[in-house]
Amino acid sequence: MTIKRGVKQMVDEAMAEIETISTADAIARHESDDVVFVDIRDVRELDKEGMIPGAVHAPRGMLEFWVDPDSPYHRDVFDQEDKTYLLYCRSNWRSALATKALKDMGMTNVAHIEGGYGAWMDQGGPQAERPSKK
Repeated sequence: MTIKRGVKQMVDEAMAEIETISTADAIARHESDDVVFVDIRDVRELDKEGMIPGAVHAPRGMLEFWVDPDSPYHRDVFDQEDKTYLLYCRSNWRSALATKALKDMGMTNVAHIEGGYGAWMDQGGPQAERPSKK
């Protein structure tokens, strides 16, 4: 099988079209009422490393379904047009592709965090354990 566009190329193309927020700016906006942090990592990553306090966990495989109001899986948290959604993953490749997908769906209030959760931890951003499901 010959791959015509590799992941790196897809990420580079996405990065050229999306907004990237620096880690420092994201940390500074953590307590802001106009931001929703969206963690798109797998639950095993959240269990191992924790997450940004107050972030919404939207697994990468379900994100578009949760955002689309016509989807049976839609989540109301994504209906807040007065907020900016800041997506993140571990480094920033998955969040770049996810941000591009949401932009392609018509979202204009979406960006991702440069360096992802790894950079967030390195720069001393607040961390919390994944909330337990009861």
